[in-house]
Amino acid sequence: MKNNQTRLLMILAVLIITALACEGSFSTANISDAWMSTDQEGDQRTTTFAPDEIFYAQVDLNNAPEDTSVRVVWIAEDVEDTEPEFQMNEFEYVGDEGGLFFELENSDYLWPNGQYRVDIYLNGEFDRSLSFSVQ
Repeated sequence: MKNNQTRLLMILAVLIITALACEGSFSTANISDAWMSTDQEGDQRTTTFAPDEIFYAQVDLNNAPEDTSVRVVWIAEDVEDTEPEFQMNEFEYVGDEGGLFFELENSDYLWPNGQYRVDIYLNGEFDRSLSFSVQ
């Protein structure tokens, strides 16, 4: 009986040391919802924008410690006069939980018609994509 307890404690110690050595993350942070909107508050959900609108990506971040990272990458997938899968911009937020918004504005000219997306990463890991269009 004592031999089994010792063996179990040794296995547990090895697992803990391995996790620490690999810099394992035990964060419970998660994205409970994400959507596109035409307003900063996120009340006007949409997947279609006019050429003169600001793009807002909304993210509900939960159970997140203060060092949680949310990164969004704005991509023009299939857009007039633009290279396919063109990365337009990216932004990163580091902090704790709450409602976040990321915006992309084009003040110099109108957005070209086509298909766009926002890729969302949580702590460096891909979480989801939000597709939208400009018409």
